[in-house]
Amino acid sequence: MTATTSNTTSQSHADLASAAHLMTRIGDQLASQLSLVSRGGTRRPTPPAPALVLVAHGSRDPRALATVRTLMDRVREQRPGLSVHLGHIELNEPLLPDTLAALGDREAVLVPLLLSRGYHVKRDIPEMAADSAVRARVAAPLGPHPLLVETLHARLVEAGWRTRMDAETRRTSAVVLAAAGSRDPESRVDTGRTAQLLAERLGVPVVPAYATTAAPTVPDAVAALAARGRTRVAVASCFTAPGRFATECAQAAPWIASAPLGTHPAMASLVLHRYDQAMATPAVTKERSLATA
Repeated sequence: MTATTSNTTSQSHADLASAAHLMTRIGDQLASQLSLVSRGGTRRPTPPAPALVLVAHGSRDPRALATVRTLMDRVREQRPGLSVHLGHIELNEPLLPDTLAALGDREAVLVPLLLSRGYHVKRDIPEMAADSAVRARVAAPLGPHPLLVETLHARLVEAGWRTRMDAETRRTSAVVLAAAGSRDPESRVDTGRTAQLLAERLGVPVVPAYATTAAPTVPDAVAALAARGRTRVAVASCFTAPGRFATECAQAAPWIASAPLGTHPAMASLVLHRYDQAMATPAVTKERSLATA
């Protein structure tokens, strides 16, 4: 066989392979399109996205429930058509088990309205999900994250924090980041990271402090900063909604105290970000969830 004949044969084989590959792609695309069409010729409906369940802690303060419901509305505004529900760990209705029971066996992503890891995120919420028929994913808590820091910064500015200050003012300024507190060491890590991100944003020291369980308390943190010459101290409220802890921490502020995070647009964006993150990870089966609980 001559070289010319060999080259012609090789080219023919290449053309055939290319044509076969093209036909395969066309077939795959056609099969994909046909899978969306029923036998009657109508387009099959797209399966609904998994529901988003906001998981709030619960509070005896009526402002907390009102705040969470308004945050739900903000989430719906940012993503129309998404099924958004609410469940509480305690104190308020609907309780999370009741919300999950109403969802039946559909898919859902549970987004904790909590700002760090801890017992509720690691145990309570997964166990409630495992006891239900819902095919659930549990998202990460809201903090730490730059969108959380964006909200903290905005609330401080609303309370009177100056975004521009001279060197002397900056030298005497600081912030106490007031959080709920937990015995879980990872909760302290998360709160510390949020404080670090806020300090980078503000350009002044930010000290984490806690309403309960962990140390230092807000008054102790304020006193420690004053001893270091930081006499212009603001308290940043790292709580999702008004309540007893947020009120007590604000009362300990020697200067200004910001409002809870509440319904700021960045909070709704953060909720949806955690939902999307959870959707990008494999769902945890009931067996796996129970084995790791």
